[in-house]
Amino acid sequence: MRVPYSDGRLSTDLDPLERGPQDACGVFGVWAPGEEVSKLTYFGLYALQHRGQESAGIATSDGKRIVVYKDMGLVSQVFNEATLDSLRGHLAIGHCRYSTTGAPVWENAQPTFYTAREGGLALAHNGNLVNTPELASMLPDRRHGAGTDTEVVTNLLAARAKDGQPVEDAAMELLPQVKGAFSLVFMDEDTLYAARDPQGIRPFVLGRLGQTSGAGGWVVASETAALDIVGATLVREIDPGELLIINGDGVRSRRFAEVQRKGCLFEYVYLARPDTTITGRNVNSTRVEVGRRLAREHPVDADLVIPVPESGTPAAVGYAEASGIPFAQGLVKNSYVGRTFIQPSQTLRQLGIRLKLNPLREVIEGRRLVVVDDSIVRGNTQRALVRMLRDAGAAEVHVRISSPPVLWPCYYGIDFATRAELIAANLSVEEIAESVDADSLAYVDLDELIAASEQPKDQLCRACFDGVYPLQVDADSQGKYLLEKVCGTPEGSTLASSPK
Repeated sequence: MRVPYSDGRLSTDLDPLERGPQDACGVFGVWAPGEEVSKLTYFGLYALQHRGQESAGIATSDGKRIVVYKDMGLVSQVFNEATLDSLRGHLAIGHCRYSTTGAPVWENAQPTFYTAREGGLALAHNGNLVNTPELASMLPDRRHGAGTDTEVVTNLLAARAKDGQPVEDAAMELLPQVKGAFSLVFMDEDTLYAARDPQGIRPFVLGRLGQTSGAGGWVVASETAALDIVGATLVREIDPGELLIINGDGVRSRRFAEVQRKGCLFEYVYLARPDTTITGRNVNSTRVEVGRRLAREHPVDADLVIPVPESGTPAAVGYAEASGIPFAQGLVKNSYVGRTFIQPSQTLRQLGIRLKLNPLREVIEGRRLVVVDDSIVRGNTQRALVRMLRDAGAAEVHVRISSPPVLWPCYYGIDFATRAELIAANLSVEEIAESVDADSLAYVDLDELIAASEQPKDQLCRACFDGVYPLQVDADSQGKYLLEKVCGTPEGSTLASSPK
């Protein structure tokens, strides 16, 4: 959205229509006889709401049948006490979704469900597959098509189960053929399953409910923060290339591929909650350390360090600590603003509405500011932010970014802009600074970010920063027409391989 300023220039306003990088889902699963599994799943999804705000769904089983309830909206909007009370059973899976290339419609909400030989199969997915057309060509009945890569995988697993193959064996046969980023939770009437791609691109963890072997149950989730919310104890990460089978016999592990670890570096920058731990490293600690390194690498003479809330706050704390410049909250964030499609009136556009952020003039006026943010993607939000601070009386605005320039799109589950839209792919740092009207601009070095994560460089996916993709990506495989060829095009369906 382009908004005219009072002086006639156009820029992008700081409202929900201008979105930054988005992860495209959170998944949660629980096996806990005697517990209210639907409510545990609800609160688990609540903890993962930052990973997807468009739709939410829960599937439960009482051992006889699977019931799925899903709808568009936030977790708190989709479910209420009565709905959760109707979802009874001893195991459940849940999903919160943010669509990218896939249509934001109910049909694409998850968990997906297909009937199997003697029951059903429900599945939820975080990630993005890069060989969906190849998988879709394996569908037993292509006439029915498939709206997303998630539906393709669910259909293929259910089809094998219909032929009499146990779900576990069907998964062990299918998963080695699935390429891309995936953290999958799925279930039949009795068993919870969890599988992670061989690269381990998206985070995925196993937790324990209860303190004794004879009580409680098991939880799997996208982030450790979701375990904390439901009172589960972290057991370990689900290994890349691992399938977990959870039922009355406990937890069993089977390996369907060798580990080729390439965890997403951007999870540490922005995607994950700060209270989450990934591969033994706390995300908040990582972001604070990045801020320290950024201050040492790119110092500036200034009066205050202010963050762009919330994701810029830990790095701003680190920057202030290492530089000795006082930290201050100069921007107020409206915590209740999510995605919205309500267009502002022309009057509000001319006023420059600030639904997401509003400056504290008494903090900002006359001060030289270091503004710390997590990333710059298109540059529109940063440009509007700098203008807002100048309008509030800032004497100088020095922008510091706690990630390297985003130069390449992500094919593994983050909704970045295309390369043509990425400002750093088309302008130098000096040109970006001029474009956003900052007095200076600097990014943290890639090696400094990696050092702050405390992970081996060769075990991280850094593709959005350096263009080195851990999995070969055929750009055509992301296109709609290939799926149309192998699946057909159901009326109203969106057949692109869409990040989850």
